[in-house]
Amino acid sequence: AQVPLKPEDLWTAVATPPPPGPAIRALPTESYTPWVTRVLAYLIDNIPAGILIGIGAVIQALTTQQSCVSDITQYSVNQYCVNQPSGIGTMAFWLTWLAAVAYLVWDYGYRQGTTGSSIGKSVMKFKVVSEVTGQPIGFGMSVVRQIAHFVDSLICGLGYLFPLWDAKRQTLADKIMTTVCLPIEEG
Repeated sequence: AQVPLKPEDLWTAVATPPPPGPAIRALPTESYTPWVTRVLAYLIDNIPAGILIGIGAVIQALTTQQSCVSDITQYSVNQYCVNQPSGIGTMAFWLTWLAAVAYLVWDYGYRQGTTGSSIGKSVMKFKVVSEVTGQPIGFGMSVVRQIAHFVDSLICGLGYLFPLWDAKRQTLADKIMTTVCLPIEEG
């Protein structure tokens, strides 16, 4: 037989949130992704953006225009010249810069946020997950995590070195976002 609920019990049943998902238990330091692996993933992730910006810079450099002005006086003739990017070169640079930013938002935001791994992290076989749920943190929080890396830079880049001595190998941004980097289990 079912016991009828009192009004105060009904409120408790509705207002009580579900229990949190499985938390990542305290793992030994060796279980977290090493710092060197994280650095290599960062370099891999940024190669396409660097290439795109490099292409734009080369186009801009190859399409520079030179303007010269002559100054003729009674005693001398002087010529002053200036090089400046052409309109097409400037447009090419900014378009490739925007393409690089779009790639980085896709890689660090969408891809890493939904799967846990950016392209570089996939190559290096690790993922970024929430310390609380053990799941990828989603697009928005992944973008915020990248912005939080600004804090790593504030103290002369020292925040990026935290994984060298931290028990969970977290940067300051990881600590702020409560994320950890874990190897992808082969299976």
